[in-house]
Amino acid sequence: MSERAPVPTETIHRIAAILERLPECEEHDAWTGIAWKTRDATVGHVFGGEDGLIRITFRAEPDEVQAFQHLGPQYFKTSWGTNVVGIVLDEHTDWDELTELLTDSYCIQAPQDLAAQVDRPTPHPAQ
Repeated sequence: MSERAPVPTETIHRIAAILERLPECEEHDAWTGIAWKTRDATVGHVFGGEDGLIRITFRAEPDEVQAFQHLGPQYFKTSWGTNVVGIVLDEHTDWDELTELLTDSYCIQAPQDLAAQVDRPTPHPAQ
């Protein structure tokens, strides 16, 4: 079995800065990498793959899940969960887009009373 790529500390800090500002969203060790949860629901999970790539998975609305399957190689739908999608993180990652996607994931996963406390980012128009 190949060794999984380590997630760079800077990447973990950037994701933590996005997610830990949300009510009751906390970092946890995952089976590999790091996950952020609100109560028992996973909001995001960053990990290194055996192929050396760093990925983050999160939840998305049904129409976004469909789009992720057609956006290109950086975007993917997982084989588990009906609403679990992800992005390969690299030097081309759009961190504003990722902030929006992770905030949406939080609002999908969090109890309504917590999600209602969140100001959601304004979507960026397609370029």
